[in-house]
Amino acid sequence: MTSTAQASRMRFHVDGWDPTYGSSVENAENGIGDSTAEVNPHIELAPADWKPISSSQVSAPGAVLFVDGVRRVEARIWIEQPPSSEPATGPTNAAREARMALCASYAAGTVCCCPDRGAHLLTIEYRRGLFTTAPNAVDVPTTAGTYTAHITPDDQDQNLSVLLSTALQGQLTDLEVRVATHARTALAGHGVREGSDLLVVDGPLRGRTHLPRALGFIKSHRTAYLPPDLHAMIATLAPGERSPVFLMGTSWHRHAWYLRLPCIPGAPWAGVVRLECAADISESVAIELANLSQALLPRYASIEYKDTRAPQNLVPVAGLERELRRHLGNPILLSRALRVASAG
Repeated sequence: MTSTAQASRMRFHVDGWDPTYGSSVENAENGIGDSTAEVNPHIELAPADWKPISSSQVSAPGAVLFVDGVRRVEARIWIEQPPSSEPATGPTNAAREARMALCASYAAGTVCCCPDRGAHLLTIEYRRGLFTTAPNAVDVPTTAGTYTAHITPDDQDQNLSVLLSTALQGQLTDLEVRVATHARTALAGHGVREGSDLLVVDGPLRGRTHLPRALGFIKSHRTAYLPPDLHAMIATLAPGERSPVFLMGTSWHRHAWYLRLPCIPGAPWAGVVRLECAADISESVAIELANLSQALLPRYASIEYKDTRAPQNLVPVAGLERELRRHLGNPILLSRALRVASAG
C-alpha cells in the first residue's frame, strides 16, 4: 500500500540554467505564450505527417564561424537641454530640461572552428556609445575611450529605457554583421574553400538574413509559434532529433526548426533550441541547412557542470563571450572615467 507521504510526493525537475539568466523558457510562470505569427508548416512535411526527424549523413562544412556580441550599460546620465525659448512663466523659466541617456560598451567577435587550427578567435571589435534622444548630444571623450553619440528620435508612445536599449541593440547588430563579414575575408588564409563555411549567429537572424549560409541560434523560448498539436511534438524530441522545417513570419520572415541538444533528461523543453535561416532561399536549401545544423551543433553543446546555461550555450560561444567581456574593460574604471569627464 502506498503511504500518505509517498502518495503526496511531488515529481519535479530543476531548470539547469543559472537563475540570473532567467529561464530557457522565458514565460515559465504561465508556459510559453501564444503567437500571432503567420506559420506555414508544409515546407518539409505535411502537418499530418509531422514527426521527430533523426540525424542524417551530411558533408561537413570547411569551417564553422560562431558570431556573438555582448553589451553593458556603464552609466545612465542626464544631458541638460538649452533653456526654452518660450515666454517666461515664472522664476523657473531659466531652468534646463534634462534628458536621460545611456553610456554603454559593446563588442562583437567571431570564433572559427576549422580542421587545421581547431577553435580560435578570428575577429573582434568593440565600441563605446552614448544613446539618447537629446538633440544636443555630442561625443563624450574620457580617459577610457570616447563614447560616440547616437541620437534616437523621441517616441512618446514608447518607454524611454526601452527606446534607448533598442538603439544600443541595433548598433550591436550592425557590429556583428561587420565582424561576420570580416571573418569570411580572414578565412582566405585558412585553406578553407570559398563558400564552404557555415555562419552561426547567437540569437535571432533578424537584420542579418542577407548573410549567406547563416543560421540564427535561439537559446530560450517565450512564444509558441506552431499550432498546439505541432507545438506539443517539440517536447517529444530526443537528443539529436529536430522538428520539420517550417516558414514563419512576424515583422520579418524566416525558415525555422527546433532541435534538441544532448542534455540530462528532465524538463519537457530541456536542451531545445530554435534555428533560423533566410526566407528567400529555396525550401530544399533550408532543409539542407537544417540537416547540417542537426549533424553539427550537438558536438558543440556545453556540459551542465561547466556551464550554467548548458547545453544551449555552445562551447565556442561561451568562450567568445568571456573574451568579449574582457575587451569591454573594467566597469569600475569606466564609471570613474565618466564621472571625471562629467566634472570637467
